[in-house]
Amino acid sequence: MNEASGHRYPGVAMLLHWLLAIGVFAQWRIAVAAENAPTDEAGSEIMANHFSLGATLLVLALVRLVWRFIQPNPPLAAHLSTWERWLAKITHTLFYVLLIVMPLAGWLAMSKYGNGVDVFGIFTLPAMPVESDPEGAREIFHIHAAAGVTLLVITAIHILGTLKHTLIDRDGNLFRMLPFGTPKA
Repeated sequence: MNEASGHRYPGVAMLLHWLLAIGVFAQWRIAVAAENAPTDEAGSEIMANHFSLGATLLVLALVRLVWRFIQPNPPLAAHLSTWERWLAKITHTLFYVLLIVMPLAGWLAMSKYGNGVDVFGIFTLPAMPVESDPEGAREIFHIHAAAGVTLLVITAIHILGTLKHTLIDRDGNLFRMLPFGTPKA
């Protein structure tokens, strides 16, 4: 193993990272499109994609978490300051929590409406065995939306950190999550 590869994430972790990143961005844009749809019917059709992608992201996040236990991440770069190490750990933990809890909350809310979650017309996640509670479902969706904003803020912090390491520190940290370039210890 060469010096760079020891500091790079494994290919599976890279793939899952970028699929989740693209999925989170797509979820945000789908939710905005549904909110701005010209009719409620059009908004519902758009939100069906949000629900399907949410179920997919839940599976990807769980696979990523399992993969992380099977194949631990490379150590953080030795030159990082204490606050950078803590911020990295906090943001990554929040990513996992939100990427797992948010889809489950969406599924729970749909279940409280008495509905399952159709996944791209391929199969349907059945409604969870909970009592019908439309008001509770609306509250869960409000919390889900607030968590979505939190996820976007954490994503922005993550991107800003990447830009800092790439443009200011020039430490090659970005290349730890890419199959090219030179990550540094």
